Amino acid sequence: MTTGTRKTHDFCWINLMTPEAERARAFFGALFGWTYGEMPGVPGGQLILVGGRTAGALMDLSVANLPKGTPAVIGVMMKVEDADAAVAKVASLGGRADPAFDVLENGRMAMCTDPNGAVFGLWQPKKQSGIDVDSHAHGAPSWFETITSDVSRATAFYAALFGWTPEDQCPVPGMTYTLFKLDGVPVAGAMQAMPHVGDVPPHWGTSFAVDNADETARRGVELGASLCIPVQEIPGVGRFALLKSPQGVPFHLIEWAA
Repeated sequence: MTTGTRKTHDFCWINLMTPEAERARAFFGALFGWTYGEMPGVPGGQLILVGGRTAGALMDLSVANLPKGTPAVIGVMMKVEDADAAVAKVASLGGRADPAFDVLENGRMAMCTDPNGAVFGLWQPKKQSGIDVDSHAHGAPSWFETITSDVSRATAFYAALFGWTPEDQCPVPGMTYTLFKLDGVPVAGAMQAMPHVGDVPPHWGTSFAVDNADETARRGVELGASLCIPVQEIPGVGRFALLKSPQGVPFHLIEWAA
């Protein structure tokens, strides 16, 4: 939960990858108030802006230079000082990583997969430092969590890779939630995939801050989204819901407790 430029090893970017990009821009613009900016040299890419501040990118799967079969999803990226060194470390810890490459003069990036199969990106900033929006602003990427098949293995991997400190909590009876802290500040979480949600592969999910979760969830459904998990209370944390956009992009809402 951050204001301004992200620290090294914090989440610094999202890529919302979607078919029917024009409809996706309209949907998220109506739901979150997003506006969009140009990304010169990035086919199919537009900046996501929240109150004029950078919140990530929306990528058009029909024209973007992405592998065939890339799903509609929100990809996450973590900030590193040296992408090539981080790639080597991912491999040494049991993950997989593609070679790092330059993105024009903006930065150097690499796509990685943790030992459980969750995909994430690394970003070594040059001209583009990444997200600079207040993470509590309505419509801003606000929280990240990996839903995974082996929490212990995921915890050990990310703690070693990024220096995150894990802290187990029990937000609801019968469920353990692992909180990751960076320099004492919560940045992400991890939880075991629940059997009742079906065969969902390990992944990183993104929650967007909203002023009113119930109102935003209702609005999302009116705009054509599917409500996958109705609005629920997490004691001491806030109210959340899981939706899927009309284009098939899953995302969470989070209304933080005061």
